Order: sequence, then structure tokens, then C-alpha cells
Amino acid sequence: MGCESGRMMVKELGRTGVFIPEVGIGTYDYHAGAGPLRRGVERGAFIDTAESYGTESVVGEAVRGLRDRVFIATKVSPENFRGSDLRRSLDASLLRLGIDRVDLLQLHHPNPSVPIEETMAAMAGLVDAGKVRFCGVSNFSIAQLQESQKALGNHQIVSNQVRYNLIDRTIESGLLPYCEAQRITVIAYSPFAKSLSRIVDCDPHGTIREIARVTGKTAAQVVLNWCLCKDGVVVIPKASSPERILENCAASDWRLTAEQIALLDSRIEFRHRNRFDALARQLMPKRLQRIAKEAVKCLPRSLRRRVT
Repeated sequence: MGCESGRMMVKELGRTGVFIPEVGIGTYDYHAGAGPLRRGVERGAFIDTAESYGTESVVGEAVRGLRDRVFIATKVSPENFRGSDLRRSLDASLLRLGIDRVDLLQLHHPNPSVPIEETMAAMAGLVDAGKVRFCGVSNFSIAQLQESQKALGNHQIVSNQVRYNLIDRTIESGLLPYCEAQRITVIAYSPFAKSLSRIVDCDPHGTIREIARVTGKTAAQVVLNWCLCKDGVVVIPKASSPERILENCAASDWRLTAEQIALLDSRIEFRHRNRFDALARQLMPKRLQRIAKEAVKCLPRSLRRRVT
């Protein structure tokens, strides 16, 4: 049902005049090999990876022979924000990806222990050297965006990769309007939250299922399209099979109506995370995050909604 329809729609990346597909493929915790990624690229998707994901090599394999057809974004980890470390990190990423220039290099998380001026000077130098086309950030607040842009000088911060989906609309209270006003592209990660079923759990009226029936789309496509209806927002859902990747790509080339968006906005139970939530996620060791996620899965659904 609605898995491979028309052409992928595109959106301008920041104020660059360069247009990118509005659906990408996220590769965090990806283990399915190059084949599914390649199908997504052939369908028109861009690919997002990071040095910390351990997926740059498989992305490189997937795009071999297709480099001129795919926009590739990667991220440098906060521990590599010192100038020399960032340059070394990028060279290693290029080697794993098998390319000589990355389209979008993003700072993965803020790192207050390294002066942003040093980091951005290194980023600008990589653009000037032809190793990076565009500079972006991830998980940055408005203040951090402003500080980063000031430090970057004549180059632009073109994107901010942040969590955004139907049940987590935290960025709508300030960050999203700011990015829209400044024409900074929002790359929405976790557009299905922890899973599509998690979003469906927050839909007591069956609104997503009904809209999917009326539009002839899948529930996943409805959820992704809700994000894509926002100006300047692109999505990077994760998937491991060619079928799911193609289904996600087909969330493009159409739009929900204003009435359907209003129904989703009013009927889906959602939350706004506070600063403590964000800080806890940033500081909690990955191992403890995994333990916490497994513990939450054991809770009844009614309780699960309150803690996730």
C-alpha cells in the first residue's frame, strides 16, 4: 500500500540554494548491510551517518558508483572538537566512506569544554580546503546555534539535527520557529520516536489509522508526512529492509491536508521535554540508557506513556 509512488520532493538546505531530498536514511544502530541503503539511494534518499555509529564503511559500500546521486551527511563526536582532532576525525570519516568530500559535516552534540571558536575555525578550514561542502550541528539550542554561527564567520550553519516527531514536539516551543526564521534546515531524527508502535500507543482515537485509510498511505507514511508538512524540516527514519526504506521514501511526493494535520495535532498525545530531560539524556552513559529503555518496555502501556 503506497510504497513506491512518485518522485522524492526536495527542500533547500539552509540558504545555500542547494536542494536535498526531504527523506533521508538514518544509520544509527544499522546492521543490515549495503543493499537496503543502496535501494534507498536509488529511490532518491540521502544518507545520514556519524563516526560514532560505526556505519560509515557500510554507507561507503552502499554509495560506491552512485556518489554523484547521493547527499551524504556525517557527524564528528564531541571528544574530537579540538581543531587538530576534528581534522583528523574528518579524514578518517572520508576514508571509511570512500569519498573525497562530505556534503554535510555536523557537530554531534555541544561540547562546552572546547571553545566553539576553535571548533568552528577548523570546520571553516575544512570547507575552504574542499573536504566539506556545508557545516551543520546536532542537538544545539538557540543560544548554541547563535554562538556557533558567530564563530563560523562567513560560512553558514545550514542545519540542526534534533529529535522531532508526533509525540515529542519539544522544538516547537522555540527552536523550530527560530530555525524557520533563520532558514536553518531541521533534520528530524527519531521521527517514529522509539518505534512506530510507540506513536500508535499515543493515538487513542485511531486517527493515524483512519488517515492512512483515507489517503491510501501507510501509518508510517502518515507519521513522516506530518513532519514534512513543516517548512524546512526533513526526516531521517531508520529501517533495515529495502521494503521499509522504500515505504519511508514514499512518505514524500504528497501532503496531508490542513484538516488532517489539525486532527493529528489535536488527537495525538504528545509531550514537550524540559531541560532536565535533555541534560539527563546527554549525561547518562549509553549502557545505562539501554538498561532504562529495556526497563520501560516491561511497564504497562499506560505507565509507559508517562515515562517516555
